[in-house]
Amino acid sequence: MPLSTHHLPAGRAADGPYAVDVTPEKAGWGFSSLRVLELPAGGSHTFATDGSEWIVLPLSGACTVTSTDDFGRDTFALHGRADVFSAVSDFAYVPRDARVTVTSADGGRFALTGARCTRRLPARYGPASAVPVELRGTGGCSRQVNNFGAAGVFECDRLIAVEVLTPGGNWSSFPPHKHDEHRPGEESVLEEVYYFEFAAHDGTPGLGYQRVTPSGPGRDTDVLAEVRSGDVVLIPDGWHGPSMAVPGHAMYYLNVMAGPDPDRAWLIRDHPDHAWIRGTWPDRPVDPRLPLSTAPSQ
Repeated sequence: MPLSTHHLPAGRAADGPYAVDVTPEKAGWGFSSLRVLELPAGGSHTFATDGSEWIVLPLSGACTVTSTDDFGRDTFALHGRADVFSAVSDFAYVPRDARVTVTSADGGRFALTGARCTRRLPARYGPASAVPVELRGTGGCSRQVNNFGAAGVFECDRLIAVEVLTPGGNWSSFPPHKHDEHRPGEESVLEEVYYFEFAAHDGTPGLGYQRVTPSGPGRDTDVLAEVRSGDVVLIPDGWHGPSMAVPGHAMYYLNVMAGPDPDRAWLIRDHPDHAWIRGTWPDRPVDPRLPLSTAPSQ
């Protein structure tokens, strides 16, 4: 059944073994998928990749990923992490037309980021030490981007996936930007999923706010949502941003993107009313709280 809104509070997108299960059919679009798999100690789950490529990314805990298809069998041990704020994680890429089993000795939560694709690429391991950690923006716009599945960093057919960590009180996804028109060399068409988690403070859960505004005729996505851990926002089009972290609670979101353009690229257009803010960044320091986490050395 199609999901009825663009903001999906925790549990709204759950289905079967998945705490989050966003597929192209449910989202009403053509390419992007996100699943969050929760496994108990000793738990195991098998799924068919069908016509999509996937990256298995530990959110908390470690796991073993086994991919089997007509070309053979590959097994990857993922060291993972305690949680999304503590470290950059390793990951595994698995191709279309395979059967994949995720097993966790101690249990954990694992993101499955996916995109419908044409090419079959080989299964591969992505070490945490190879993930570029980018500090983007300055001042109150400072945030950290873990570019584990970014275009130009890790080869996929269509899938683009990154993690963004934002200190409490800062604004991410700012200036607002969009990628919903095919403008060669300037803007690409990408459907996008935001999956949120927040750091608690003295046991109090965190929260934030997400804004999406319409970008033109036929592109009328409009969201103003209070978001909490486990929430999802679907962005088929529109200017998205800011993503605001309330003071005292760091914010994490996982971005999953894919689209129909022939080139796999993240090309964006800034909102013309707010694009000027980028010009102020060189005059301000990066938030000293960053990075919130790091990748291990080679």
